[in-house]
Amino acid sequence: MITLGIILLVTGFLTGIHIIWTLGIVAVVAGAVLAIAGGTGHAIAGRKHWF
Repeated sequence: MITLGIILLVTGFLTGIHIIWTLGIVAVVAGAVLAIAGGTGHAIAGRKHWF
């Protein structure tokens, strides 16, 4: 999710489309939150691991 967010950020910056830039920021933040929560051992959406 973080990788997708970075790709969206770069694409939005290069093309000048603000909605893609905003979606990229949201994806990076959500990915970071999920990575931190998963790294601390908290179950996310009822699952301890995503395969």
